[in-house]
Amino acid sequence: MQSVLDDGKKRMAGAIAALDKEFSKLRTGRATTALVDGIIVDYYGTPTLINQLSSVSVPDSKTLTIQPWDKGAFGAVEKAIQNSDLGLNPVNDGKIIRISIPPLTEERRKDLVKIAKKYSEDAKIAIRNVRRDMNDILKKMEKDKDISEDDKKHGETNVQKMTDDFVKQTEEVLAGKEKEILEI
Repeated sequence: MQSVLDDGKKRMAGAIAALDKEFSKLRTGRATTALVDGIIVDYYGTPTLINQLSSVSVPDSKTLTIQPWDKGAFGAVEKAIQNSDLGLNPVNDGKIIRISIPPLTEERRKDLVKIAKKYSEDAKIAIRNVRRDMNDILKKMEKDKDISEDDKKHGETNVQKMTDDFVKQTEEVLAGKEKEILEI
């Protein structure tokens, strides 16, 4: 039964990690290398992540710089950034690509909060699905006479407590991201 709980805990922690990763991609008006991490560049016919063919840095809180290692990749990197859903406008001076992060409008901030809430809800659903899977395994173990009914009840109580803890953690992460987004 402990292995079931350990596995479930690991899967629930994975849902929180996935939520953190999604939140790192949300633009908050502050420059971060995570903004461009998921952008894929068509590099000589091969889809390549932007950070695998260039160095990405943050010289200040409102600017992102990208320096492709291959001079021939400048156009492809610039095009990939423009085609991304980030709404950023890169400036290519032939040596480096600069991206100024414009301040967010009030409307855009509210949209970002809605997106963050959706990501948070998806994480909660994933956590609840893990809870359901764990409870199903416990029921099967009881049916197969591997554990007693009391052990199953005790296990279900532990599973619910773990679920509540991870849902609370999700809400705390969301509250932090909301504060970051709404900060001017």
